[in-house]
Amino acid sequence: MTDYQLYTLSNGIRIMLKQTASPITHCCFVVNAGSRDEAEQKDGLAHFIEHLLFKETERRSTNQILNRLEMVGADLNAYTTKEYTCIHASLLNQHLERAIDLFEDIIFHSTFPEEEMEKERGVILDEIASYEDQPEEAIQDDFEALLFKGHPIGNNILGTPESVGRLNTADIRKFITANYNTSEMIFAVFGDYALNKITKLADKYFGDIPANNNIKHRITPGISSFTKQIVTKPISQTHCVIGNRAYPSLHPQKNGLLLLNNLLGAGGMSSRLNLEIREKHGIAYTIESSYVPLTDTGIFSIYFGTDSEKADKAARLVHKELRKLRDNKLGTLQLHQTKQKFIGQIALAEENRMSLIISMAKSLMDFGYVDTLEQIFAKINAVTAEQLLEISNEIFDEKQMITLLFEPKD
Repeated sequence: MTDYQLYTLSNGIRIMLKQTASPITHCCFVVNAGSRDEAEQKDGLAHFIEHLLFKETERRSTNQILNRLEMVGADLNAYTTKEYTCIHASLLNQHLERAIDLFEDIIFHSTFPEEEMEKERGVILDEIASYEDQPEEAIQDDFEALLFKGHPIGNNILGTPESVGRLNTADIRKFITANYNTSEMIFAVFGDYALNKITKLADKYFGDIPANNNIKHRITPGISSFTKQIVTKPISQTHCVIGNRAYPSLHPQKNGLLLLNNLLGAGGMSSRLNLEIREKHGIAYTIESSYVPLTDTGIFSIYFGTDSEKADKAARLVHKELRKLRDNKLGTLQLHQTKQKFIGQIALAEENRMSLIISMAKSLMDFGYVDTLEQIFAKINAVTAEQLLEISNEIFDEKQMITLLFEPKD
């Protein structure tokens, strides 16, 4: 039993509707194209295109694009990931057609004028410089570059100053032709509508878009090997990321690793890492773990920042917590409490309706279906202590971990 409705246009674009009694609509247009789809030496191209979609189209100027939804109090934004480009908007229900009209215009009729490209190139170069000034952010990108060395997944989504400086109109059009496939596009709506209203609007605005069904050739990354790298920077603290490759989206152990990640360092102030390293020893203001599943691989990482003289101790404590999970099976009560906490957090996250509809669209893209909350909870409750022990010994193996340190210059 699904809690959404689906309609597919003749060109392959899928339309998803999740109904709710609310005066506010949240909608998104998700394209299965991200930074991992960029050709060699074209780092940052997918993100560059996302920026340029908000510039001139065949019938609108930049100001007209930016004002189209904001003039009725709506919120319009976009982002790029390793695998997706997403444009999203939140608005009063009566303005949905205005949003669909704008989405169709910027996604399929952008003109990428040279003067706008040059202006946006400068904006992105500033964005890169700003990002590099935040070591807690930059270290994660550099860690992924180590983890996927030589593979596009390891490339920074923003690109580099050199790669962004080289990008041109021909690169943009080539990327869009190769990767903006209509069969890998989803327009999703969370709002108070009947399906026939949404399908009529979708037919009107997206129905005549020519089908583009080029086959995407994503290369699965090869095996990585243990490494430890230290980089000195003009910073006041040591920043560290410890991690490993992890399970892809369709892996049967994915839910177990999500549960472990929540227990270890993604579950708030009561996570094991936070209790041990911040609360008990007081040696890190921020410590957290992350698990990001991709279509053919995944990323597990632990980040902390601390004073340089405390960094070695913090790292030892991290490995101590990982070793506990490798050596000791969770007891019945521990496992139950871990599941209840994670389930509660998932339920609360559903209150963020924009995040929910984007998550649903991505799930449909990756799996061809969207689980209900009840199905998600059932999968989490089905995870056993034996599975968690097996996962811990595979993903948290110290001999397979990669460590990256940003240390202050002397």
